Amino acid sequence: MHISQLIAAQAIAGVFAGRNLSLSLPQALAKYPKATPQQKAVAQDLSYGSLRFYGECDATLSLLALKGISDEGIRCLLIVALYQLLHDAADEFTVVNQAVTAAELSKQNWAKGLVNGVLRNFLRQKDELKQKLNTFKMPNLDIAKYSYPAWWIAKLKTQYPESWQAILTIGNTHPPMTLRVNVRKTSVEDYLKILADSQIAATHLGGTAIQLTKPLPVDKVPHFHDGFVSVQDYAAQLAAHLLPVRKGDRVLDACAAPGGKTGHLLEIVDVHLTALDSDAMRLERVESNLQRLNLNAHLKVGDAQNPKTWWDGRQFDAILVDVPCSASGIVRRHVDMKWLRREEDIVSFAQQQAAILQQLWQCLAKGGKMLYVTCSIFYDENQAQITTFLKNNPDATEHPILLTNGFENIHFTNGQLIPNVNHDGLFYALLQKNQ
Repeated sequence: MHISQLIAAQAIAGVFAGRNLSLSLPQALAKYPKATPQQKAVAQDLSYGSLRFYGECDATLSLLALKGISDEGIRCLLIVALYQLLHDAADEFTVVNQAVTAAELSKQNWAKGLVNGVLRNFLRQKDELKQKLNTFKMPNLDIAKYSYPAWWIAKLKTQYPESWQAILTIGNTHPPMTLRVNVRKTSVEDYLKILADSQIAATHLGGTAIQLTKPLPVDKVPHFHDGFVSVQDYAAQLAAHLLPVRKGDRVLDACAAPGGKTGHLLEIVDVHLTALDSDAMRLERVESNLQRLNLNAHLKVGDAQNPKTWWDGRQFDAILVDVPCSASGIVRRHVDMKWLRREEDIVSFAQQQAAILQQLWQCLAKGGKMLYVTCSIFYDENQAQITTFLKNNPDATEHPILLTNGFENIHFTNGQLIPNVNHDGLFYALLQKNQ
């Protein structure tokens, strides 16, 4: 376990140095080439868990080490161990002993006594420490209780006065694993039978969405590599149903990578689809997904904010624009975002989103429709964008977000989906260019 603790500590230290966990975790793993698959899997779980409950762990550590800990590696090792002691089922004394060994292996021999003392002090005082956390003043009390930055909590309190606590709580849960059935290959009913025959428990959520009771590696998902299903959140699966397209339409999927919505559109209707993304490497993931699904699209590298560099001037009948955003609605999948994002980033994202909307509008034919999508729950990135856009573009009309039968358990509030046990928090707005 000590190797897993070391890897996780180095991964989260990388996050607090400004790197995404998707980068810092592989970098940490690469330093331990002899780590077993089990050790690597535990390291990943510890990394996610420690960041998920970092606010609580950091607050607890502040009570145990009043003078602070100057060495970031040892501080993060203690955060990992405290996460295990607060939320993991591992034996307490094993966690402490392994953390001491990890401190020794990190070549910080001076830290062995510190790590041992801090963690054993926690075990002696854990009930008292929980009480002390409740005496913190605001906003530190909320940070310790909910494990989010103060600005994030404050924003949700203002925008969701009746549900902010539920939103924060659901963001600290493990995300569900949801599959999208490829109707060109099979039906929902037939695939549910395939799962049942494989003794894999699952539930039909609605549409073509099936939620597995327990997440699985994709290699163990029946016929995944044959293109029968894709992994895609239930809320994200709504995009292909909310953008009205007809056979033969010219469709643009802007900011398309990794291609989940691209593939879904092509699964349900034969359109001429262009998948645009500014990152050539990310477009390779789109191509890989399409090959697995046996589907085709025109892939193009280009900046949605600068159509003149890639657009041939032929207007599209429909545009799906899934803009870059704070990812605040999918934080349970990207736990590092809570600690990497800054409040000023929301302003920057909003400016980028407004520019993309305005530039892509010229690419849409009269009578055509544009579906604006974010995976955010912040008003600044969502309805505020649409309200401003409508004021600046008199040729635009907003249509209500409506779903057909089969989606009874989906509930929008002015285009906003609040994250819950079945889906992430996404925002949708459907715009039409007037004739």
